[in-house]
Amino acid sequence: MPESPAIAVIGAGNIGSAVLGGLLKAGVTTPDRVTATVRTQEHANQLAERFQVRAVAGGNLQAVEGADLVFLAVKPGMMPSVLAEIRWALREGRILVSLAAAFPISLIENLTGRRLAICRAMPNIPAIVGEGATGIAYNALVTREQRDMVERIFAAIGSVSIVEEDMMHAVTALSGSGPAYIYMVIEALVAGGLKMGLPHETATRLAEQTVLGAAKLVKETGLHPAILRDQVITPGGTTISAIHELESHGLRSMLISAVECASKCSREITERMIQKVSNSE
Repeated sequence: MPESPAIAVIGAGNIGSAVLGGLLKAGVTTPDRVTATVRTQEHANQLAERFQVRAVAGGNLQAVEGADLVFLAVKPGMMPSVLAEIRWALREGRILVSLAAAFPISLIENLTGRRLAICRAMPNIPAIVGEGATGIAYNALVTREQRDMVERIFAAIGSVSIVEEDMMHAVTALSGSGPAYIYMVIEALVAGGLKMGLPHETATRLAEQTVLGAAKLVKETGLHPAILRDQVITPGGTTISAIHELESHGLRSMLISAVECASKCSREITERMIQKVSNSE
């Protein structure tokens, strides 16, 4: 791998742009060695101005031809057609990083028909502000050096967890979909503040900082959330009364079930994707 590898980001939308920012922040390469592809020229112009990279509307094959490291940041349903388009430019020694949820490595290997080092990564939407959570799985052809580079890129936009690929369904359900659960919690806290008479701006600021601060305390202290929860509780106080109300409505059970349900859905989507590709061959 060259000291400043040529990198292609195929489909540089929200997550693709976050990864693009991450790889530049991590110093993996320089802007002049990056090509990003998007659907419209307007978006291409915005990316080029923001990151000082080469950004084009379309041109996936051309972008991949000169790349050492390829990020596929397209929707799962688009993966078969994009892989069919770029497979002719793929060669051994190149790293392919897929950000497509529920699209297994085995299917990428089948559709490309190439011996490639393939990484499957599941970053979540807070990666846009550098606070993402990314789960990564590898195939057997990825070297230690390649792993280090990929992990350095994603570490630049948040935290990284390495998992076996079969656990990517759980990663998708927990951290991939997880921000949506937390947004609902924030929304509900704001509504509670409004009900009790707080101005909207005040309620929003208090709710967002409370969630941010609580998460940061868990991360930085390394303490179990239950221990931190108990530190807020005083006998006969407001917090234990509120917790009793939350428990009586099954908050904990609902969140556990949400992760379980999303994980099963991810697995079902993967199975349908494999079946669809098999039927088209």
